[in-house]
Amino acid sequence: MTAQPATRVLKADQDAIAAAARCLAEGGLVAFPTETVYGLGADAGNGEAVARLYAAKGRPSFNPLIAHVAHVDAARRVGVFTPAAEKLAATFWPGPLTLVLSKQADCGVADLALAGLDTVAIRVPSHRVASTLLKEFGRPVVAPSANRSGHISPTSAAHVLADLRGRIDLVIDAGPCEVGVESTIVSCTDEPSLLRPGGVAREAIEGVLGAALATSASTDEAPVAPGMLSSHYAPKAMLRLDADAAHPGEALLAFGPAPSFSGTTFNLSPSRDLIEAAANLFSHLRALDASGAKRIAVMKVPHDGLGEAINDRLKRAAAPKR
Repeated sequence: MTAQPATRVLKADQDAIAAAARCLAEGGLVAFPTETVYGLGADAGNGEAVARLYAAKGRPSFNPLIAHVAHVDAARRVGVFTPAAEKLAATFWPGPLTLVLSKQADCGVADLALAGLDTVAIRVPSHRVASTLLKEFGRPVVAPSANRSGHISPTSAAHVLADLRGRIDLVIDAGPCEVGVESTIVSCTDEPSLLRPGGVAREAIEGVLGAALATSASTDEAPVAPGMLSSHYAPKAMLRLDADAAHPGEALLAFGPAPSFSGTTFNLSPSRDLIEAAANLFSHLRALDASGAKRIAVMKVPHDGLGEAINDRLKRAAAPKR
């Protein structure tokens, strides 16, 4: 599909969803809301559309994409379900959980989107707009976060446009996302293992499985799922983690009661609510970046529940830039 002169922005309604489905069918790129972050969608089976998506994001071609589908029956046509995968899908779908499975012989996902792997990452989102769009389109949609690769993930249409205006065809604007961090990714090809913390806490998954999840390390060589590069979700500013206070010349990303500070400050959650903190994480990092801060002091965030995902994102954001 030929790029449009400007990126269209449509308020979320049935007409916008129908227009988005047509755009996807023509090989276009559509940003749409999920319960986690805004995704940048392309027809999963259209290799040219997937290539355009990589180009729009500047995304490394070895970083595989998540295939989004409308329901579990559609997911079974894409991936081979194990007993563990069946349990997790029954409990957490639709919702912010991605399962990595062995791919079906005719999975309907282009090789480019699989990054040459024999596995496929699948999610059934719960957001009304995402679900309706997937049903209207009728085929898998690959949808990484709708931002430039390595930038802070978008939780509003404005964030999408700040990174991708003129590079994509359409944005469906349905307001801010609810969860605010990406989906948890669990591999179920063998022993269930956590590939990326996210919107479903490790403890909840382990409770359903009745066993501890193995943990896979980040890699810059050949990641088996999105979000496994060691430097990712990175703002322009340098981050100093586990800070008790901000130094002169720094901005402050606080959590809980903040120390007295005259510089630029954003608080993930004054009440220390991890759900609120997750929802604010990327938008606050963007705001601090926009303030012109060269260095951001980040107060300590607990590692329990959604704190694991928040700390994972902050660690990646603080990693040395490649």
